[in-house]
Amino acid sequence: MDKRWRELADILVNYSVGVQKGDRVLITMYETETAPLARACYRAAVMAGGYPHIEYLSAYLEKDLMEYGDEDQVGWINEMSLYGMEWADCYIGLRGARNPYEFAKIEGGKMAAHKKAMGKISAARNSTRWVLTRVPNESFAQQAGMPLEEMMEFYFDSTIRNWKKERESLEAVKELLSSGSNVRVTGKETDISFQTKGRLYVAADGHINMPDGEVYTCPVEDSVNGKVYFDFPGVYAGKYIEGIRLEFKDGKLINFSAEKNEELLKEILSMDEGASTLGEFGIGLNYGITGYCGDILYDEKIGGTIHFAMGRGYPECLGNDKSALHWDLIKDTRKEGAVYLEGKKVMENGKWFTGGEAD
Repeated sequence: MDKRWRELADILVNYSVGVQKGDRVLITMYETETAPLARACYRAAVMAGGYPHIEYLSAYLEKDLMEYGDEDQVGWINEMSLYGMEWADCYIGLRGARNPYEFAKIEGGKMAAHKKAMGKISAARNSTRWVLTRVPNESFAQQAGMPLEEMMEFYFDSTIRNWKKERESLEAVKELLSSGSNVRVTGKETDISFQTKGRLYVAADGHINMPDGEVYTCPVEDSVNGKVYFDFPGVYAGKYIEGIRLEFKDGKLINFSAEKNEELLKEILSMDEGASTLGEFGIGLNYGITGYCGDILYDEKIGGTIHFAMGRGYPECLGNDKSALHWDLIKDTRKEGAVYLEGKKVMENGKWFTGGEAD
């Protein structure tokens, strides 16, 4: 086994979720390519005194369910998976990759119903100490426009890091944003504002995602006003929704459109009562991730970008939205964009002014 699998497993088990003696550890092995890391995590959890269990999932199995299942089956909340989340003290999600167009012919209503059921299970992981990582394979490397070997080097370089040290720069941005509550974001076809009073910012330093490197919070739900255009496509169950535009008034989504797959966007935003609520404001601060690859675990960390999530807010940020949906959309602010706090510019074109350099 490549020693880097063991090094990464050590970070995930002993740092990210902090397995202690007696902890129950659920490891989701999503696609066969995650097997080396699943085994390394299993071993690390045992060595830490935990009781690990591995479950297997695959996009192929999801496709079969959506293609051949009836309405009840497609919307089924798998009792075993839900119980696993309730059973576990720690959850490690090892996500593999498949052809991003694997679900291309699945009807939008079926897709939304299945993802709503999966969202109920995902939401249950908030009762655990959890971390997610996306393990690349040839399909993922092709999607990202990189050779596989280069993709794997990038993956290990972006995850096997001194995350305690990485936290310092993240904390600087967190402290800056926590000093005010009136936030405004501008950029291409974008001018949106909201309040964060009573909400908490979180510095994501390797305890939730791998690779990591973001600061995020939950806007006060009814304070969101303005419009936003997303420069990168939104990806939902392998389908790309391009040119997304959203407009809010007092927290209500009053207009939306997409240049491609607008009908799917409509299905997603009407999934449940909270799906059309803006549930997260996040800042990408991993400047080692520079390019969009169509996977949110990487793309939301792109240094110099910001992102908004539709739907479920985070309890740790004191968000109130309880939707089954949590869908991140990336706004590229590196060439045209700014963030204002209490009317003062604190970021411009991807550069944060944590030392007070802005006008």
